[in-house]
Amino acid sequence: MDRFEIYFDLVYVFSFFIIARATAADLSGRGLLHAVLLLAVLWWCWVIHSLVANRIRMGEGFVPVVMVVAIVALYAFALASPQAFREPDEGISGPFLIAWSYLVIRLVHLGVYWYAIRHDRREVWQIRPYFFELIGSVALLFAAALVPALLDDPQAGALVREVIWVALVLGQYAVPLVTGTRGWLVTSAEHWTERYDLILMIALGESLISIGIGSDVVGRPITWSALIAATLGIIGVSCLWWAHFDLIAPAARLALHGTHGDARTRMVRDAYHDLYLIMLVGIVLFALGGEELLHQVSSGIGLGEPMHGPGMALLYVGVVCYLVGSLLFQFRTLRTVSWTRVGAVLVLAAFTPLAVHLPALVALTFVIAVQITMVAAEAFLFADSRHALRAAVMEERRAHEAYETAWRRPRTNESPPEGAPD
Repeated sequence: MDRFEIYFDLVYVFSFFIIARATAADLSGRGLLHAVLLLAVLWWCWVIHSLVANRIRMGEGFVPVVMVVAIVALYAFALASPQAFREPDEGISGPFLIAWSYLVIRLVHLGVYWYAIRHDRREVWQIRPYFFELIGSVALLFAAALVPALLDDPQAGALVREVIWVALVLGQYAVPLVTGTRGWLVTSAEHWTERYDLILMIALGESLISIGIGSDVVGRPITWSALIAATLGIIGVSCLWWAHFDLIAPAARLALHGTHGDARTRMVRDAYHDLYLIMLVGIVLFALGGEELLHQVSSGIGLGEPMHGPGMALLYVGVVCYLVGSLLFQFRTLRTVSWTRVGAVLVLAAFTPLAVHLPALVALTFVIAVQITMVAAEAFLFADSRHALRAAVMEERRAHEAYETAWRRPRTNESPPEGAPD
């Protein structure tokens, strides 16, 4: 994977962070809806970026220079996110800045992608649906910025803006389903899986930052309650990591390598484009719940009291959402279902209405205990599969390293290792 791509992803760290901060300040149904809509549009931009990066090296030639323009626009999109659904009292209009930033991001990606495929008329012809999707998306974003301001009733204007955003997201995600695999071509399964695994780890890292921010330790004494809550939150995030990256992610990577043509493209579209978004939303919800819990505990509310507000429900719903996305991803890529995860989802979903009324420590301990039990059960029940998978991955890695060493040796005058054939 190109190092410039990692640099580009750092802007997404900031984007996730800003959206989480704005949502934490407004933990209402409407605030959560705005967060999901912003994440969905941001994710669509990232999917388009990953398609482009799979066809051309981002760090070579003129491409990084052009992509810096997209980085600036993406940064502006993130800065405007907290004001995306509000009329400005002063300064730059958030809805307009969102629309202009999105237009620049997509034009840069469209231009780079066209450059990569310009000699293949068939491929150029196939990306037409996404050109029309871009026109429609930008038109809706500008409509979301313009139309509400023309209405006399601010509440009606806010509702109209939200309806426009919902239509925007539905339209974007419907395009690949309607057009099929046209315009999508994944030349490197390795690059693709590595990119998506990295962005999910970035989201997990952002959740750790959010939980830490909720503790608000600057200028306050560190209490045992805050330390216990933070520890359990970090264990919860670690279980989310384990649930995907221990077995499912590496197995899905091999499965993608084993598919070709339209079958590979459909798997990419369904599993990585759609289902990763569900896991991403789950991570953000869990992080918001963890941040709210740490904030309340640091503010003097004891772990023996129930949490105020929706924080505990967000913790539970976040884990359920993540596991449902992981289950669907597993079924789409591997055609298997882990009943341990089905059980965890059912238990947490059933326990959520009760958890919001229980002492915070009891409710938090229960959701973490369910995750740990699931992870431990899978480690025991699927031990043979895990060992076989790791053996295959290590064999592949050694073969790749041996190939690299053999290619490099005559070019660097490197001596072969002792005992190795010449």
